[in-house]
Amino acid sequence: MTSQTGLNQRQKAAVIVRLLLDDDEVSGLDRLDTATQTLLAQEMAGMELIDRNTRDAVITEFCDRLEAVGVTFPGNLDGTLAMLGARLSDDSTDQLRRTAAINGHSDPWVRLCDLPKESLIALANAESVELVALMLSKLPVEAASATFIALPRERARVVAQAMSMTSGVTPAALRRVGLVLLQAAEALPKPAIPTPACDRMGAILNFATADLRDDVLGALDERDMEFADGVRKAIFIFAHIPARIEPREVPKIVRELDQTTLVRALAAPAEADAAAAEFILSNLSQRMADGLREEREALGKPRAKDVDEAMTEVINAIRRLQESNQLTLKLPQDEE
Repeated sequence: MTSQTGLNQRQKAAVIVRLLLDDDEVSGLDRLDTATQTLLAQEMAGMELIDRNTRDAVITEFCDRLEAVGVTFPGNLDGTLAMLGARLSDDSTDQLRRTAAINGHSDPWVRLCDLPKESLIALANAESVELVALMLSKLPVEAASATFIALPRERARVVAQAMSMTSGVTPAALRRVGLVLLQAAEALPKPAIPTPACDRMGAILNFATADLRDDVLGALDERDMEFADGVRKAIFIFAHIPARIEPREVPKIVRELDQTTLVRALAAPAEADAAAAEFILSNLSQRMADGLREEREALGKPRAKDVDEAMTEVINAIRRLQESNQLTLKLPQDEE
């Protein structure tokens, strides 16, 4: 082995990394791009012995450069957004990421995978079947399935046939396709109110009394049956729990509620509500279920208003879990 002097910048970087490795202090090398990581590893592979004087000179130069640094920036959008954190509005963050993807500074497929279902369906109906097939190949399975199912039957057949041609696509071509689709998505009309009207009406009726809810739905049936059907699917009330909640999720919901509220909700007298109460009890431990039944019996006949408020609180707890991605409601069409 021979001593090395007159190291270039890459070799000096390799020396610093090697010293840090000795102290188990090095971290974040994975944040370097692949090309830089490869060059660093190749440089280290070609080096053998560094004498003390050279090592000390490299350390001194490195420390001098660190001391001369006034301020550093991440050098990329992801790092910048992470540094700014909540100081930027969601709209500004989204605009920056969208612009970066369209300009080719980030992966367009990350943005495409975050598009709402309605936008993906619009793209799937408007773009060529080859592009749609590639899009479905890159989307998460759940999103791809929802998009595919929404296609007209004949178009779905053609897209399925085109899927066989996606295996040979190159990374560069896939990126170009992603940019084309992202630009097409940007051209889609943006509604001023993002929440669909039927979803918003359904959310409002969740908290209405049963007679008012039935009256409104009856009036909607007479004027716009399709809208009324959408509202019905968006409504989620206590009686829907057996059809919309997985049995394994029940203990998680119960933990969100105080005992008094839960017992009052379980005392609901209406047939459908009583069936939902029994569904909850049957998916708890035997000991807990028996204890709740005893408390319900001791409660007697609570006021209807108290029962309604308790059932509403159960639905609120389920919605909170859903919004925090701790629970997923089964699709409305699964209801009997």
